[in-house]
Amino acid sequence: MTAPKSKGIIAGGGLVGLTLALALHRVGIKVRVFETVKEIKPLGVGINLLPHAIQNLAKLGLLEDIAKTAIRTSSLAYYTEDGKTIWREPRGLEAGYDVPQFSIHRGDFHMILRDHVIDRLGPENLVTGHHLSAFDQDEMGITAHFTDHETGAPAASITADFLVGADGINSSLRRIFYPDEGPPKYSGQMLWRGVTEMEPFLDGRSMFMAGHNDLKLVAYPIRADSAARGKSYINWIAERRIPSDLATRQADWNEAGMLDEFRPWFKSWDLGWLDIDRLFTSARSIHKFPMVDRDPLPKWSFSRATLMGDAAHAMYPNGSNGVSQGVLDALTFAEIMAEADDVETALQDYEAARREVTAKIILANRQTGPEQVMQMVKDQCPGTCGEQHSCIPQTVLEEVATAYKKLAGFDRKSLQAKS
Repeated sequence: MTAPKSKGIIAGGGLVGLTLALALHRVGIKVRVFETVKEIKPLGVGINLLPHAIQNLAKLGLLEDIAKTAIRTSSLAYYTEDGKTIWREPRGLEAGYDVPQFSIHRGDFHMILRDHVIDRLGPENLVTGHHLSAFDQDEMGITAHFTDHETGAPAASITADFLVGADGINSSLRRIFYPDEGPPKYSGQMLWRGVTEMEPFLDGRSMFMAGHNDLKLVAYPIRADSAARGKSYINWIAERRIPSDLATRQADWNEAGMLDEFRPWFKSWDLGWLDIDRLFTSARSIHKFPMVDRDPLPKWSFSRATLMGDAAHAMYPNGSNGVSQGVLDALTFAEIMAEADDVETALQDYEAARREVTAKIILANRQTGPEQVMQMVKDQCPGTCGEQHSCIPQTVLEEVATAYKKLAGFDRKSLQAKS
């Protein structure tokens, strides 16, 4: 087999790129990661690592560090804006999975990955300030050309056996493959995100969503150190339908948001167990960005170059599944490459394993994924129907949740079969 002798280049030192680096290192494949920014910092807010991602991250020896940092999610619940329960289900270990589900600060997870990459691969194999600008390839290999992030001057040309673009929704490699694609697709939904430390809600380990398609609130705790002090470091998302022509704006989740842009819409809400206004007003910072995705692609791999994570399949956050799908990409790619006799065939096999299923998730998330149960209640239930909304049988709501888990690859039976 030629794979153990292969050398790879990863464009993008985000969550998926660093996960891929660790996965390739695990199977004996040398790789260097090139990240556009000069310094990798703990940016962002909360993310969810679903059981199928945790099952794979455990193979990389990351479970202990994640568990020390994150919150082990116990349940997911959906509510109306006045606090009536629509649907509740246990998650992770509480649902009978062999592995937990975790909620974690994106920056904390990024630092865990960065530190393990530096420790295992060496600091020389995580190169910052290098932006992918072009590549050349032939039957002997592929050469990636990088420019300096700050000056735009040529920085390096590196030759290897394969190139993976894990460089996000505004991927340079994807733009090289598809120069006429244009910007991400705006959903009509605007998101304001923040983190607030305050008293725990529910059991201190629950994630909830409340509202409907036009106005929604999502929240979940994300840091173990806050929980150890009797507090909750709560990641929250206020979502509002705002149809407008945002086709040209970039998907920048670090744009500053203003409290008065969304706070008035939630003034009448009363969940009964959470001070929503305090959640908003006590936030350390607020980020604003449009909910965007990209259309599924007909092809990811071109000879020795391929796409991964958001570069390949950027999706709406409905279902909390984007990062987890990137983790599955990384482990799938590494395991295929480890057994391959030919790099180009390996890339085609990786694409065959991942492209169609992620395309289906993109389309399912455009229909709001499992969160559609909230709109079902809004459309079909009068306000007087009470807890658990008897006008919609619980079996119907359960079918929605189960169907999405099967599509995304984290239904319990399928995961246990892979253990």
